[in-house]
Amino acid sequence: MRGGGDIASAIARRLYLCGLNTVILELPGPRAVRHAVSYSTALYNGEIEIEGVRAVRSPELPRRRRDFIPVIADPECRLERSWKPDIVIDARMRKKEAEAIPLESGRFVLGIGPDYETGVNCHAIVETNRGHSLGRVIWSGRAAANTREPATVMGYSQQRILRAPISGVFQPVVEIGASIRAGEIAARVDNTTIIAAIDGMVRGILFPGFLVHPGQKVGDIDPRMNYTACFTISDKANAIAGGAMEAVFTYLHQREHQGPAKNIKKIEKIKKTEKTKETETIERENKIIKIKRPTTQEVS
Repeated sequence: MRGGGDIASAIARRLYLCGLNTVILELPGPRAVRHAVSYSTALYNGEIEIEGVRAVRSPELPRRRRDFIPVIADPECRLERSWKPDIVIDARMRKKEAEAIPLESGRFVLGIGPDYETGVNCHAIVETNRGHSLGRVIWSGRAAANTREPATVMGYSQQRILRAPISGVFQPVVEIGASIRAGEIAARVDNTTIIAAIDGMVRGILFPGFLVHPGQKVGDIDPRMNYTACFTISDKANAIAGGAMEAVFTYLHQREHQGPAKNIKKIEKIKKTEKTKETETIERENKIIKIKRPTTQEVS
């Protein structure tokens, strides 16, 4: 698993519970805003438990499956090249063009989020944009583009997000789970304050000491005032985790019956026929069925 943020952690937890040997590779200083539900936090605190599944900072790859998910600081994913896992999931959710991951024979690559294209840098994609297709597995084509618009909650969108006003060192004033009112100080960048725009509960806040740049997201306020939601996996993350599980176990099922090489070819076949089937379905649903009205004589 590439990445240990809240989305990646939801996927890692789901796959671990399904019995897969799951390992997370992260940056040495991850910047997760929702760090209370991010396994990358283990790199700071040594370990973290999210909804009953524990992750532990590990200096190297364990030889066997443990009762926790190892989190390893490996920014260049060198362990991935030496370990050669059967499945690679890139869930770093970066806000820039996805890098090209070699589509090696027998290895399944799953992209999470925008800027992925099947056959170019992954074999399949899980859609992460909110809406009808959230969590859907894409076997052919591209994921939806990044809208750069946060979800609307109780009528608030951009107002929910705390952003750095200037470049400097970030210092939070509040903690995750704390209540805050509009107009109160949530954090500082050097000597410049960041003010909450709405009443709510702090769902995410960056760790102190990071250098930030103007406009960077550093916090998240939830107007629903749900304390439990601050420390549990979100509905969006759970939907994406479900899609990732579907993609992974589709691959594993096909591999078991056809072998790795044939399995990749099977996926390629699915990709080619998916759009055709979707078009045919839409045409059937939109077809106007003309019903002959009975004449007076036929009725009598």
